[in-house]
Amino acid sequence: SILLDDNSTFTGEKTALPNANSVRGFDVIDTIKTQVEAACSGVVSCADILAIVARDSVVQLGGPTWTVLLGRRDSATASLSAANNNIPSPASNLSALISSFTAHGLSTKDLVALSGGHTIGQARCTTFRARIYNESNIDTSFATSVKSSCPSAGGDNTLSPLDLATPTTFDNKYYTDLGNRKGLLHSDQQLFSGGSTNSQVTTYSANQNTFFTDFAAAMVKMGNISPLTGTSGQ
Repeated sequence: SILLDDNSTFTGEKTALPNANSVRGFDVIDTIKTQVEAACSGVVSCADILAIVARDSVVQLGGPTWTVLLGRRDSATASLSAANNNIPSPASNLSALISSFTAHGLSTKDLVALSGGHTIGQARCTTFRARIYNESNIDTSFATSVKSSCPSAGGDNTLSPLDLATPTTFDNKYYTDLGNRKGLLHSDQQLFSGGSTNSQVTTYSANQNTFFTDFAAAMVKMGNISPLTGTSGQ
């Protein structure tokens, strides 16, 4: 549904607060869909394409693989309010993150494993400004380095890597960052801030294979959240 543009019957999810100016690459999916339709019309959904692309991009960047369950159908509608209310905020504390994932059938273990997806990608200055300027649970040299591209005012859309060490490699350095108080988002550092998830972060930091195994399993689990199949959707 995130691929759908606004129309007369609904306001889509692209302009939701967590998505606007953040989610990108819609044109890539459109290109893939066009080529798939030319080769095999009316068979492969955009939902399945997204699930496959998620797996293949992780593999391309050095991460694990997994078997993507296929057969999803596409939504014919989207919900701005659902996107605004269900995507965890970068300002979330640990209890809010756990509650959000639990509400969708994902465990705390899944939460920590899936958060490792932040080993790649970038975040906008507006999502981490409060952390680098106001929080104490942060490495001072790390905060200083990020401030250079994220001023205390303005520059909201300036980007910084979520994993400063290896921003384009899918590895376990995200967890090492957390152990060194170098999580970019408040919600990231919450996973290693004296709470119940500290030990799992330490495990992943020490053992990349364990992270890869758990991440792959959690991605399959997340891909099974209420997919449209059979005659639902289109």
